[in-house]
Formats: sequence, C-alpha cells, structure tokens
Amino acid sequence: MCLIVASAACFGAMAIFAKVAYASGADVHGALLVRFGVAAVVLLAVMALTSSSWPRGRDLRLLVAMGAVGYVGQSLTYFTALTRIPAGLVAVLFYTYPVLVAICAAVLARRMPAMLTLGASGAATLGVALVAGPKLEGDLPGIVLAVAAAVIYTGYILAGGRLPGGTGPLASTTIVCLAATSVYGGAWLAHTPSFPSGITGWSAAAATAVVSTVIAIVAFFAGLRLLGAAPSAAVSSTEPVVTSVLAFLVFGEHLTPVQIVGAVLVCASVLGVAATSGRSPAPPSPPPPSQRTSAGVAARRSPNDVDDQ
Repeated sequence: MCLIVASAACFGAMAIFAKVAYASGADVHGALLVRFGVAAVVLLAVMALTSSSWPRGRDLRLLVAMGAVGYVGQSLTYFTALTRIPAGLVAVLFYTYPVLVAICAAVLARRMPAMLTLGASGAATLGVALVAGPKLEGDLPGIVLAVAAAVIYTGYILAGGRLPGGTGPLASTTIVCLAATSVYGGAWLAHTPSFPSGITGWSAAAATAVVSTVIAIVAFFAGLRLLGAAPSAAVSSTEPVVTSVLAFLVFGEHLTPVQIVGAVLVCASVLGVAATSGRSPAPPSPPPPSQRTSAGVAARRSPNDVDDQ
C-alpha cells in the first residue's frame, strides 16, 4: 500500500509542477511531450545501467497499448476537459474510476469484491467530491471527456493488473513512456507544441517527468502487483488530497472545512483498503520462467488474487 500512496503523492505533485510550466509559456502538448520524453530518456539510461531485460511478445504489445492508447488517451481527455468545464467537476468525474475498477474487476472475476473495498471506494469518491468542491456548470462535451478519462484509466489499471510477475515495473514503465512519447512526438507534425521558457519552467516540466512519471509509475506498477487492481485504485484517490495540500503550501490556496472533511474521508478509505489487504495472505515468490504460464492460470483461479486480474 505504501508504494501506491507514494505513487499518488508523486502524481498529486504534478498539478503544481504543471502550473509552473504553464506560467512559463508551455501548452498542454508541450508539457506532456517534455514529461514523457524526459521520462523515457531517464528510464532508458536506468535500463542500460541495470542490464534489465525487455518484455517480449504479448506483454510487450500490452504495455505499448497501455502507453500509446491508455496513457495518451487519459491525458488528452482529462486535460481537454479542463478547458471546457471547472477543474473541480473534472476531478469528481475522473475520480469515479476507483468504483469503476472495483465493479469491472468483480464482473471480470465473476465474483463480488470485498464489501470493505467497495465501501472504501465509495468513501474515496465522496471524499474527492468534497475536496474538489465542484461547481456544477459546463457543457456536455466537457463532461463526456472527463468521464471518458475515468473509463480509459480504469482500463489502464485493469490491463496493468494482468501483467505477469515476470514483467518488472522498470521495464513496464519504460515501454509505457516510450509509447506515449512516440504518439506525442508524432503529433508534432500536426501541431507545434509550446515549451516552457527559463530555468524555472524547464525545471518544473522536468519534475513532471522524473517525479510525477518515472517514480510515480514505477511505484504504481510495483504496488499494483502486490495490492491488486481495485484496492490500488482506491488508495490512489489520495492524489487530489496531496494536490490540495501542496497548493495550500506553495500557492497559499486554503482548504475549506468541507474539503478537510473530504480529505478525512479519503484517508479513511485508505485505512479501509489497508485493513482488507492485511487479511490477505502474502503473495508467493515469482515462479521460474518455465512455470510462469501455469502459475498464471492458477493465480486466476485463486480468490485471493482475483483483484490482480
């Protein structure tokens, strides 16, 4: 769970970094291209230094799809929605994904998820709604885009939960970032991005790559494999709370009493998920390569591991 919380904290800081980058002249395309491009370079260097192995076959195709379709689709729909409807409403609609993950995981596994997990997901969603403090205004396309971002991210989390234990988080993150960079780089042919200017702007943009992408995604993949899809989604809802606290510390934005109540609800949901995962037995050690296929079949039949599927 600590890995998912750390990932959420890194992701939550991204809004602060992005705000600084935008203030220095970057647009959404430019900020995202720097984010994924710098992250890909850093990850490639780490892969080379550690002599890590690359995923192949089905795992490679799945990771490329997660980056080129999942991460690109989620980021584009989310940030486009921000241009049409209030940011608070976007956050509320997007952070319905923990409930969507819990429901989809149950449908795919043909069983009911733990009631405490469902309750924690619901509490997290309500808490996010209170933290965001949305103004219910805006047009239908913006609302559809925000919901689409939640749906796409739900698929991304579920797809990541199906990766076998032999695929390391470092290699997974590298492939995802390379795929996203390729898409945003190719989009340069149709739209010239605006990049930040000055040391402060570029530093903030680089921080979105190193802190809010490399560290955040590696921690998420590692935690996802240990905790499972639905609990990981619920714990990840601490992200907007982190954003609100950092906005208060950095920009002087104040939290209202209602937002504080929402933050407490989100934290309570994390404790609920921790209680649920704490009753589950520890996952077995990864089997040798020759046994991973049969072990994967056995894992899909195991009630304790169903959320990982």
